Amino acid sequence: MSARTNKPHEVVEQALALSRADGCVVIADEHSTANLRWAGNALTTNGVTRGRTLTVVATVDGKEGTASGVVSRSAVTARELEPLVRAAEAAARGAGPAEDAQPLVGGVPQSPDFTDAPAETSSAVFGEFAPALGEAFARARAGGRELYGFANHELVSTYVGTSTGLRLRHDQPTGTLELNAKSPDRKRSAWAGRSTRDFKDVDPGALDAELAVRLGWAERRVELPAGRYETLLPPTAVADLLIYQLWSASGRDAAEGRTVFSKPGGGTRVGERLSDLPLTLRSDPNEPGLECPPFVVAHSSGGDQSVFDNGLPAHATEWIGEGVLKHLTTTRHSAGLTGLPVAPVLGNLILDGGQDRSLEEMVANTRRGLLLTCLWYIREVDPATLLLTGLTRDGVYLVEDGEVTGEVNNFRFNESPVGLLGRATEAGRTEKTLPREWSDWFTRAAMPALRIPDFNMSSVSQGV
Repeated sequence: MSARTNKPHEVVEQALALSRADGCVVIADEHSTANLRWAGNALTTNGVTRGRTLTVVATVDGKEGTASGVVSRSAVTARELEPLVRAAEAAARGAGPAEDAQPLVGGVPQSPDFTDAPAETSSAVFGEFAPALGEAFARARAGGRELYGFANHELVSTYVGTSTGLRLRHDQPTGTLELNAKSPDRKRSAWAGRSTRDFKDVDPGALDAELAVRLGWAERRVELPAGRYETLLPPTAVADLLIYQLWSASGRDAAEGRTVFSKPGGGTRVGERLSDLPLTLRSDPNEPGLECPPFVVAHSSGGDQSVFDNGLPAHATEWIGEGVLKHLTTTRHSAGLTGLPVAPVLGNLILDGGQDRSLEEMVANTRRGLLLTCLWYIREVDPATLLLTGLTRDGVYLVEDGEVTGEVNNFRFNESPVGLLGRATEAGRTEKTLPREWSDWFTRAAMPALRIPDFNMSSVSQGV
């Protein structure tokens, strides 16, 4: 009999009972996924998958400190459960003392649904979406457009049990929709994406209408050279840049002088003003529509996560408050090293504090500038300034006297998100968005559009 046929909480208990280590953490992740794909205005594939991943963390105390060993495996059978636990213990005994060692978390109330069956998705999640998508295909076909894309819905039930008595569980739904519209000659392309928990708030017809407008803009082509342009960054682009900023906001790295958040001469820039606009960048596990785990789930140690922190409560955190840097990410260990408060990374990111103004209204107030669709292939150039490079994609549009007058060529950009926050002159209405570049890792974001007076388009790109 396979462990997959047992309830996840039973597998967690069995693994903990098998442990001979000084401490043990067991994480069972129960996955279920449903998806749709389409091309040329027709569905091509659909499917449903299920699986389980089991992670065992063993900790072993020694004269020089506590060591940890971590082993993760999929599709573990009942026969393979004890060898998995022993492998984690062997890894711990073969390792030196863990730098991030801390007492395992205890004293956290048990999740009342810990012993319940895992949540599962199915093709039924697309019950309303699929017919509406079919109607969008018909309208696109009649309008001379071809729609391509995919919809994916995943439910992950995570069970965390520890030798210190923690029994925690969280159900995480994650839905993404990406839709491309192309002209029949494939020379014009436009993209839209959405993040959702259940596909009930996604309207493919409205997205197709939006893309039809963008394809119309692209009928006129304007070639522009590299340079600095007033630029409107839509919410998806803002999200991609600020997620990278969050991933680079290590309190320890800043305190050791290695990042843009390091203070010259030592220490961190916590308390410094980063933006003249009253912008607040925050994470909150209870943010409506963007809910994420309210406790730490760490399958490995590294950067700003620690397996010793599994189960640590995660609270709403302001990274930037009304333009001022408030917190950097820390584990219990790195907080102790730096003197900063404990602030684990959370699974969502929200930027608010802008004006109640839509992107369309911001376009209408633009004398001459560029309107982007999205960014991709974002990479770090210089950690000391958090200088990033990347490419524009699927539509860069020229705005003149409050109207979009055509599509321009793509560019490579060189910019720092910290620098952009400092130079932004306008922020619009915050709305849920799908970060296109990071959608495989981070989907829960809400951002406004930003107006940047001098966005650096460093070179012309042939990317589309």
